[in-house]
Amino acid sequence: MKTDILTEIVAHKRLEVQAQKAVVPYAQLERMMDETASALSLSHALADSDTGIIAEFKRRSPSKGWFGQEADVATVVTGYVQAGAAGLSVLTDEAYFGGTLADLCRARPLAEVPVLRKDFIVEPYQLLQAKAVGADAILLIAAALTPTECRALGRLAHELRMEVLLELHGEDELDYVDDYADMVGVNNRHLGTFHTDVEHSFRLASRLPKDKVLVSESGISQPQTVRSLREAGFRGFLMGEAFMKADNPGTALSGFIKQLRP
Repeated sequence: MKTDILTEIVAHKRLEVQAQKAVVPYAQLERMMDETASALSLSHALADSDTGIIAEFKRRSPSKGWFGQEADVATVVTGYVQAGAAGLSVLTDEAYFGGTLADLCRARPLAEVPVLRKDFIVEPYQLLQAKAVGADAILLIAAALTPTECRALGRLAHELRMEVLLELHGEDELDYVDDYADMVGVNNRHLGTFHTDVEHSFRLASRLPKDKVLVSESGISQPQTVRSLREAGFRGFLMGEAFMKADNPGTALSGFIKQLRP
């Protein structure tokens, strides 16, 4: 595990999850889940899309502070879907990103596309939460988990009929890729310095498995960058701040997609 802000976040997340268990125990979560509900495939949506944009609902970041504090989930999500997002990402971490599970719960009925729960997943309990509020996919961050933990969580996600986006930060994490990773993402943001460099995705592209749907995350703001990343083999592009900083995120996404298409 990296010795940077991720360590701090994960430590806080473990305490947070323990507190949540005391309020909503496993048995109650299990009763809330509808395991027969049809899940949408984010990996297929990205592979079939001519844009691959995963538009994110995000209120703040540890490095840049608030930029969407008063954002309305319904308004933003509806705008994203109408603009043509291939998928949605909803940040549910409250302490560092200002999000909640309630945001995802409100977003799910409004979305005709797959929805990713983006959080710092460290325990199986969080997967039950994700399923209970209707997530189609979950994010697993290699740097926050051991390979054994990551594999166990990936297996459970599949048992719950959710897909896995496995996030990598470097070549040393390639051994985390397994059969449970439906998508492999590259985070272009350094977790220690918060420096963002999209070239990181290009540098890793040739080392990533060809049989996975590849996703580039963070720091993407120009249509030409998406075009170049597609040429390098990526099919998904996780974008949040570029849209959430706009007065109307849905309109911002619509304009971006218009520039992206020929």
